[in-house]
Amino acid sequence: AWVHGDPRKVIYPTDSYGQFCGQKDTLNENKTILFYFNILKCASPVVLINLQCPTTQLCVSKCPDRFATYIDVQASYRYKPDQWNYFRQFCKPGFNNPRKSVAQVLRDEDCPSMIIPSRPFLKRCFPDFSTKNGVLTVANQTTFKDGRGKTRNVTDLREAANGINNVLDARSVGMKIFEDYAISWYWILIGLFIAMIVSLLFLVLLRFTAGVLFWIFIFGVIGIIGYGIWHCYWEYDHLKGIPGSDLTVYDIGFQTDFRVYLQLRQTWLAFMIMLCVVEVIIILMLIFLRNRIRIAIALLKEGSRAIGYIMSTLFYPIVTFILIAICISYWAVTAVFLATSGEPVYKVMANQTLCKYANLTCDPETFNTTNVTKLCPGAQCTFAFYGGESLYHKYIFIFQLANAFVFLWLVNFAIALGQCTLAGAFASYYWASRKPADIPLWPLFSSFGRAIRYHTGSLAFGALILAIVQLIRVILEYLDHKLKGTQNSFTRFLLCCLKCCFWCLEKFLKFINRNAYIMIAIYGKNFCTSAKEAFFLLMRNVVRVAVLDKVTDFLLFLGKILVAGGVGVLAFFFFTQRIPVFAQEAPTLNYYWVPLLTVIIGSYLVAHGFFSVYAMCVDTLFLCFCEDLERNDGSTAKPYFMSASLHRILGKKELSPKKA
Repeated sequence: AWVHGDPRKVIYPTDSYGQFCGQKDTLNENKTILFYFNILKCASPVVLINLQCPTTQLCVSKCPDRFATYIDVQASYRYKPDQWNYFRQFCKPGFNNPRKSVAQVLRDEDCPSMIIPSRPFLKRCFPDFSTKNGVLTVANQTTFKDGRGKTRNVTDLREAANGINNVLDARSVGMKIFEDYAISWYWILIGLFIAMIVSLLFLVLLRFTAGVLFWIFIFGVIGIIGYGIWHCYWEYDHLKGIPGSDLTVYDIGFQTDFRVYLQLRQTWLAFMIMLCVVEVIIILMLIFLRNRIRIAIALLKEGSRAIGYIMSTLFYPIVTFILIAICISYWAVTAVFLATSGEPVYKVMANQTLCKYANLTCDPETFNTTNVTKLCPGAQCTFAFYGGESLYHKYIFIFQLANAFVFLWLVNFAIALGQCTLAGAFASYYWASRKPADIPLWPLFSSFGRAIRYHTGSLAFGALILAIVQLIRVILEYLDHKLKGTQNSFTRFLLCCLKCCFWCLEKFLKFINRNAYIMIAIYGKNFCTSAKEAFFLLMRNVVRVAVLDKVTDFLLFLGKILVAGGVGVLAFFFFTQRIPVFAQEAPTLNYYWVPLLTVIIGSYLVAHGFFSVYAMCVDTLFLCFCEDLERNDGSTAKPYFMSASLHRILGKKELSPKKA
């Protein structure tokens, strides 16, 4: 990839001669935009972006800003030279022969038959479509001359205009979103900082008030969802009787301005029903699991105590984030180089629909010496796309799969390293006879060193198994996408079953790997032995696993939702200028949901980073507890290492004194 790739193929558009637009130290250095001679030949914007539109493509310095036809310009070039000079910049380089017949010019595509007011998008000239009073227009005009003696309506561009207009609408939305980010980025950072402080504060307080805080978590989530239900009902009732509010989403279709949907009663009714379903599910789970939740809270208190002694573990997710960011960067850059490894492929472009040479590959250097131009007058050998027929180019897809596999392997290894490091640190807490006196001085760094020095192979092997399953899932998704629309019912059923099976297998392997890394951190055995011992240990305590582990995960998930929801509600009131104290400080936005969603998602990820450490702590302590019960009996010779409170809560009535 590094030898054959050329990222310029992605950065710069390519004209019909295979030259990059805007590349420095070339003739096109100041011509950064790609112009299409006949945009009508391009059926969809996808064709344009893939550089496969069957018309001449030329690098220009700016897009046309007016309507003009070659016929009119040629007829008036003697007394209106300015118009000719303007039009000529959209002709082939070096063409300056207005005396050449119009038919020959259009046949040879020396110049476009017409130019249309356009705007640059993705470094390409797209017609300046807009809607005026519900009518599609180009530069506020509904008709234009096509350069071949006909006046056409803008609606004649419908096939191309529909797709292009969607892209331009997306561009408009994208620009507005970019503006919103530019205006509100520092407020977004403040929101994420608040989420980090709240997450840290909760984790610190859990050491002392785990029970109280987690019941606050639970009722806080119920309260937030309850407020959401009330707000949806208020909006639903408020819109009653307002003209147009009773329309359905189907009636108005897709709209780029999402605020339109908020004017419909149906939208708020759907939101209210979904929130009610979620609320009922949470309440039912709390009713049936209330006793188990008390046990889980006790285990979390022990986890809080462990984190309190090893506070540095809270910041280890930053290391994992950096490692994964490096993996993603390496994969993305290599993928770009692989994708741009192709050679320029040229194809015959003919104006005549019956030309048998149309769309065949050609060589631009020898094209004029062939008889193609004689059999198909006006045919040209133009750049189509990047590809190749060599052995290397045939296997680029295989190389991309290999690159994806390496990416999955490295990411899983980075996650495994973090899990093993945290497990080692928390295990050193559990197996200390006297806490905190017997805890190592630098437990996190010591555990990280052990993982790197002794367990790299085991972690890599576990990551390899998981990466293979994930790669198979990627291939199945690719096959499903490729075969969509052409497959029969049996094929769809088979693919669906395979995708479901491998999804389940991936979840199972993640569970086994996580506990295997804990056993590796405790005993230092190889991956297979640790995975087997962890699996059978968990099976012997399957009831405790189902109750404590999953209820704990549920409680931690509620904590993440509360942090994200609380910060999200605060951000909602701020960005909608509903907080009187900060009403003047709140920025004026095109879409307030842009920074709002960013804050909510970012807050959830921040909370997830801190709470994932807590989850790993609880899992490690639980596995250590199960191992402690099997290895020791509470006697003087074999005392338990668990704390008295944990021992009392999880089933033993008396705790023998530990050895000093």
